[in-house]
Amino acid sequence: MGSVFETIMLVCFGLSWPLNVIKAYKARTAKGTSLPFIILIITGYVAGITAKVVTQQINYVFIVYLINLAIVAINVLVYFRNTHLDKKVS
Repeated sequence: MGSVFETIMLVCFGLSWPLNVIKAYKARTAKGTSLPFIILIITGYVAGITAKVVTQQINYVFIVYLINLAIVAINVLVYFRNTHLDKKVS
């Protein structure tokens, strides 16, 4: 039952990240985006993935962690793209 609630938590967090990526991509600026915050989120997902591996609980929750991590990683790429665009404008 714990895995079900963990999955619900991850899905709730995970749904916000694609929206954030789209918003940041359309904005074409890194202003208002915090790279340390994004790195902190990535660190949390890596810790969750590591916990699943260490405890050998590789199940559907593990897949949700990986999907969320991938989407947040895309956010990092968009951040660097937008930083590059900001430098062009300045």
